[in-house]
Amino acid sequence: MSLSVFYKGSKIRFSFRLTRRRLFSYMGLVALVGAAYFKPWSYQGVDPAVAQTKISEEQKNLALQSQAVAELYNETEKRLGAMTVYLGELRAHMRRLDALGERLADKANLANGEFSFNSEIPLGGPETEAVALPKSTGTEVLADIEQMLSKIADKQKQLSLLESVMMNHNVNNESFIAGSPITSGWLSSQYGVRKDPFSGKPAMHKGLDFASYDEDVKVVATGAGVVTWAGERWGYGNLIEIDHGGGLKTRYGHNDKINVSVGDVVTRGQIIAEMGNTGRSTGPHVHYEVLRNGKQIDPNRFVYRSAD
Repeated sequence: MSLSVFYKGSKIRFSFRLTRRRLFSYMGLVALVGAAYFKPWSYQGVDPAVAQTKISEEQKNLALQSQAVAELYNETEKRLGAMTVYLGELRAHMRRLDALGERLADKANLANGEFSFNSEIPLGGPETEAVALPKSTGTEVLADIEQMLSKIADKQKQLSLLESVMMNHNVNNESFIAGSPITSGWLSSQYGVRKDPFSGKPAMHKGLDFASYDEDVKVVATGAGVVTWAGERWGYGNLIEIDHGGGLKTRYGHNDKINVSVGDVVTRGQIIAEMGNTGRSTGPHVHYEVLRNGKQIDPNRFVYRSAD
């Protein structure tokens, strides 16, 4: 391939012949000059402003993620701490239940191993397909543990009552109410209408008052029964109420210190409190009431009869 150009003027004569070799040579020269000018092989670099913006965004994301991880760690640590406390309470309850069970089994002469609390229960069976564990949150687990603790506490109370009966507390026989509710002292106010010590007006006094000048006078149960109230009540101060069965209850008011709790089984003569001056009281004494079917009756007939 060749290309010829002729130019002939009045004074100039020009001739140009382009062959294939020359064409490629010129194209190569043009490409070389273009490459030398644009320098495609050289590093174009990154815009510093764009790079700084991206770095700042990544730093913010990392800071947010770090904060979220720290909060999750703290929350998990708190829940694990709460679970540890709950598990400790469960272990303590289980130890008490084991001790109660051993005493009851021994008292009932259950020596066949059915109620052995010191050894693991023999278990077994054919291998079955594993079941996936249920998924639950830490809050749900804590709620389940609280519910379990409540149930264990109820069972422990029931076992304590059963133990008290089986350990010859003889609640039914000793529920016979008799005697004074204090270890020393005298009857200071009778049952019936009297002048109210605060208002000075006539008022019905629905119990007996027992007073003493001695220190640390003890308050005792006048019959066996189950404690149904042990705490503060308006007018009575620190009050103890005992259910003796058969519709009979006794109350002991104005105590300084209470030594029993609701659910405890007490026997006649057992110390349940210390005489005090709490509630609507003018001095240290015990306000003693006897109730039949929820209504106060005169306690004198019970105080002065023989416990036999």
